[in-house]
Amino acid sequence: MTGAAGLIGGEVCARLAARGHAVAGLVRRNPEIRGNDGALVDGARALAGDVTQPLMGLAAEPFDLVIHCAASLEFDAPEEELRAVNVEGTRNALAFAAAAGAGFLHVSTAYVCGARDGVIAEGPVPEGTAFTNRYEASKAEGEAVVAASGVPFAIARPSIVLGDSASGEIRDFPSLCNVFRLMARGKVTQFPCVPGSTLDLVPLDHVAAGIVVLAERFEQAQGGYFHVVARDALPAAALAHGVQRVAHFPDPAVVAPEDYDMEALSPAERLLAGRMLATFGAYFTRSPEFDDAKFRGVTGLECPATEDAWLDRLIAYGIARGYLPGPTTRSS
Repeated sequence: MTGAAGLIGGEVCARLAARGHAVAGLVRRNPEIRGNDGALVDGARALAGDVTQPLMGLAAEPFDLVIHCAASLEFDAPEEELRAVNVEGTRNALAFAAAAGAGFLHVSTAYVCGARDGVIAEGPVPEGTAFTNRYEASKAEGEAVVAASGVPFAIARPSIVLGDSASGEIRDFPSLCNVFRLMARGKVTQFPCVPGSTLDLVPLDHVAAGIVVLAERFEQAQGGYFHVVARDALPAAALAHGVQRVAHFPDPAVVAPEDYDMEALSPAERLLAGRMLATFGAYFTRSPEFDDAKFRGVTGLECPATEDAWLDRLIAYGIARGYLPGPTTRSS
């Protein structure tokens, strides 16, 4: 498992180890492999390496499967930085898999759909797809490298990963959570989104469980592209509506993009909103529908419900962790 110290990688390692698999996790700066509950994973062997190095800086040894989860998630990072990790790093991981005699389960993103709307099939990214940021483009290029490698492969495409479906627990808050946090702290008072736009928010436990089953059924999954996504996408406006439902949070206004006047905002909010929209604005304008029939056919898994009650659990967990403001800390 590359990216074993990360949120998805650590939880997948924990589940694989708990099911009796021998797990080796590639780590770089952080030597610890932890599940979503924060506990060290018993039985996972940490290997120090770096996907940007040939063979990831590792000596060749036999493995059954490489699960490649390491990636740069910075949407607006320079193209050369994203390519070094998400494209060339994938190439290095593939070379290691070939040397190890292993199959390759590549963890990508459902948002390699780019700017496309409507039903998104579980297949290769079509030629000519327009991407909304350099991260999406780098992940699509990484997928193409995998498909052309000659190494037996399958590709898992999670959407936007948030906390556990039952508890809301999440070890590390992903960057989209900062949009919610800015509204909850009263730093952003207006949320511009296209009416009808959606966000595919998926619980971490569904993503981790799906990757585990794809790994265990790799022979059946081989050559496939699999959307690991929510049962139903949520309206993008649900981010603001979630803030509005909490009594001690402010009430951000949901506005159509044509009615959003950044010049009327305070200088501080204008700066924060500009950064927010530069990173995530495109995600508040589109409504892709990710088909996951192939994923469900191979794994037999159905995503738990992702409705207001789940968002409320996520919010309650964020408050309990101190990530979101409590009743007396909103302005801090």
